[in-house]
Amino acid sequence: MRRPTIVDIAKAAGVSKGSVSYALNGRPGVSEETRRRILAIAHDLGWAPSSPARALSSGGRVGAIGLVIDRPAHVLGVEPFFMQFVSGIEAELTGSGVDLLLQVTEEHQAEVAAYRRWAAEQRVDGVIIVDVRTEDPRFEAVQKTFLPTVVLGGPEGIGSLPCLYTDESAPMREVVHYLGALGHQRIARIAGPEYFVHTGKRTRAFLEAAEEAGVAEVYTEHADYTGEAGTRITRRLLTRTDRPTALVYDNDLMAVAGLGVARELGVDVPSQLSIVAWDDSTLCGLVRPALTAVVRDVVSYGREAARMLVKVVSGERVQSKEISPGELQPRASTGLLLS
Repeated sequence: MRRPTIVDIAKAAGVSKGSVSYALNGRPGVSEETRRRILAIAHDLGWAPSSPARALSSGGRVGAIGLVIDRPAHVLGVEPFFMQFVSGIEAELTGSGVDLLLQVTEEHQAEVAAYRRWAAEQRVDGVIIVDVRTEDPRFEAVQKTFLPTVVLGGPEGIGSLPCLYTDESAPMREVVHYLGALGHQRIARIAGPEYFVHTGKRTRAFLEAAEEAGVAEVYTEHADYTGEAGTRITRRLLTRTDRPTALVYDNDLMAVAGLGVARELGVDVPSQLSIVAWDDSTLCGLVRPALTAVVRDVVSYGREAARMLVKVVSGERVQSKEISPGELQPRASTGLLLS
């Protein structure tokens, strides 16, 4: 089946193409009765304007913003952070007439290609970029195509693009000082990929906080946010003769997997091992013991990012904005080290 056109609407309504164009674009030239009839037929046929046509009739805007998430699809489906972030975007766009175009890629260059294609095809009015990388090629790509952009991350390394950022170091310091106060002197962190800027910021804060708190030994292992990686690395760490007594995970999915490994190996949580997840989610509250976590209002991040981008698209000058950092929420997975 082919996509219905204004020719199909004109034939069904028994009017000219010009009359259909007037009716669909809200212009004078047809009676109100004819306009209502044409709109009803267009609805019944499932007609919708193409992106280029919509742009021509609305001052260059197509009524959509884009988000590319560079994660394997099977990971994205179970990772709560992005589901909450997307729900925040959708909540902000509801009733605005602006849609969200979401694409998942599994290779960084494919993400850059998506921005270029969207700009060339006029598929979106602007984009939200997430997961800032060191020497990130996406910023040059969107600026060369004049694609309005808001970045989740920064503010360093993103040029003149407006961004929504948070202090990654404050909650990490809180986590390390808390674990130190519970008696932990050997803390391991299972982090995200090393090339993400926020991973580096957390790592630096992790090391600095350990020195401040007098924690004797800390180290970081890098993973890809999957439960499989969390399982593999946790098993390796907990079978060492000098195993850590506390584990800090960069996402909830790896933390839940790590808790499963501790049970498998007979390591009691929290008397022998404390576990902290970053970020909090429903998963953290459902497992037993419930996971101590860094709590952030990710939905509000999505709402604010969408709000900022809509303003950028409309031509407003938008300043970068710092949002509140996460806070530690102690639960049953952390406690005084007993053995």
